[in-house]
Amino acid sequence: MATASPRKRSATSLRGMRVSHVRLSNWRNFKVADVELQQRMFLVGPNASGKSNFLDVFRFLRDIARPGGGLQDAVGERGGISKIRYAGARPGAVIEIEVSNGDTGHGDAWTYHLSFSEGDVHHPLVRSERVTLNGEVILDRPTSDDRSDPARLAQTHLEQVAMNSAFRMIASCFERIAYLHVVPELIRHPERFHSTPLEPDPYGSDLLPRIAAAPERTRNSRIATIREALCLAVPQVESLDFFRDQRDAPHLSMTSGHWRPNTRQMTEDQFSDGTLRLIGLLWALMDGHGVLLLEEPELSLHSSIVRLIPSVMYRLTRQSRRQVLIATHSAEMLSDESIGSGEILMLIPGEHGTSIFSAGSDMVIRCLMEQGMPASEAVVPVTALGNYSPAELRRW
Repeated sequence: MATASPRKRSATSLRGMRVSHVRLSNWRNFKVADVELQQRMFLVGPNASGKSNFLDVFRFLRDIARPGGGLQDAVGERGGISKIRYAGARPGAVIEIEVSNGDTGHGDAWTYHLSFSEGDVHHPLVRSERVTLNGEVILDRPTSDDRSDPARLAQTHLEQVAMNSAFRMIASCFERIAYLHVVPELIRHPERFHSTPLEPDPYGSDLLPRIAAAPERTRNSRIATIREALCLAVPQVESLDFFRDQRDAPHLSMTSGHWRPNTRQMTEDQFSDGTLRLIGLLWALMDGHGVLLLEEPELSLHSSIVRLIPSVMYRLTRQSRRQVLIATHSAEMLSDESIGSGEILMLIPGEHGTSIFSAGSDMVIRCLMEQGMPASEAVVPVTALGNYSPAELRRW
């Protein structure tokens, strides 16, 4: 049987696509990083260790791949090469990003590699861009055309529709990466924040329009799921409903049995911060198939609810197989016994940048968790100790 061409394979469904491996060089906090990723990953480390900066690798790739984006804009939005490059690197050092995408539905293994540095006019230039599919190289830059016309290296092929047809699956995968860090006030008053139509607002101001845009049957099913979760989190919740007002603006309404009769129904502008954060989180988990990046989803939530977040994530993404990466400081969240050591990335700042490694790669931590100790006890105290190398942590 003939093997399908890369062009035909790129048309396969995005369902089940996830990033399985990340390798970095000179990216923000990380002089080097080389980690495997599972479908659900928790990033754990002290403040300023680089959790947000690790997540930003995925946002960076999305900003290159999305319509209207590109390498120049992605670097410019982050303040230029000097703000992205590892602080200990020499001037002119190359920044490298390599990600592997495992398609669990079809078995194809993609790898995308990009390295770039400053050009003569302080704009980023591609130093290398390479794509492989099941070990077969289908893009390798710079090409002879790039060498004869160096201005072409100001753009990646990833961002150019005319050039990425053989690996558009990768571009589509990156484009669908989503980041969420809900700011409740922006849900209550979205008019205070202007978001571009090219990109969903990561802070939640577009939550109600996104709910409104879902097909009615899908919307009703998701709201029913959220209502069920709210019954656990908010005392005596009786209903959660979607409606449009006289101006056709979308709203959520909620009733609770312990409110006074004349105030039994409240709209989203009267919901608590925790309620709005939980609604935003649950909707995001069900809305899409791309990699979802979550930053401290435990904020404003009671500890008893935070403990349920990992299992809720698993339940809501079980069918979509959506990959979720969570940066957290919460011991309560990590007390969930379903979390395996391979699902935790530990970030430890050191003299030569932040070390990042799987908790499962540490024999002591892995054994403790295999014997039933939750990550909140096996991992969190270690990451709070300070500037230790992985070898020193193992001795500990």
